[in-house]
Amino acid sequence: MTTYNWALIERLLHEVQNNDGVAFAPRAYAEEHAAAQAAAGQPIGNLDELKKLAADYEALLFKNGFIESRPEEEGGNGENFVLTARGASLLSLIDSSIPGNDHPLQVLNQQSDALDPVIFDALAAKVQIA
Repeated sequence: MTTYNWALIERLLHEVQNNDGVAFAPRAYAEEHAAAQAAAGQPIGNLDELKKLAADYEALLFKNGFIESRPEEEGGNGENFVLTARGASLLSLIDSSIPGNDHPLQVLNQQSDALDPVIFDALAAKVQIA
């Protein structure tokens, strides 16, 4: 069973969502995420590992169709992204600002690999997980 750092993935997806055509910087976002966790009194673990994990998540989210390259006509330069419909769906499930997001996280964590496109699409189609 594959486990994910959902808080870090949420941070990365928010950065894609709020991107204004600037280069995507997963390692910098991981560092900012760690600083926010530390400020909230949460343990951050090894920062270098978190940065590597963020870069790995970028590749995984791209490969599995949660994010895609921003089109040139929208300011795309090959180094920035937009959310796909699948990515927007994932973000809506894991968004910590939405009350009651614990159940979707539990359902995602019960999957063999929640970010596998086939598994995720089947889950996202079920209204009751949200």
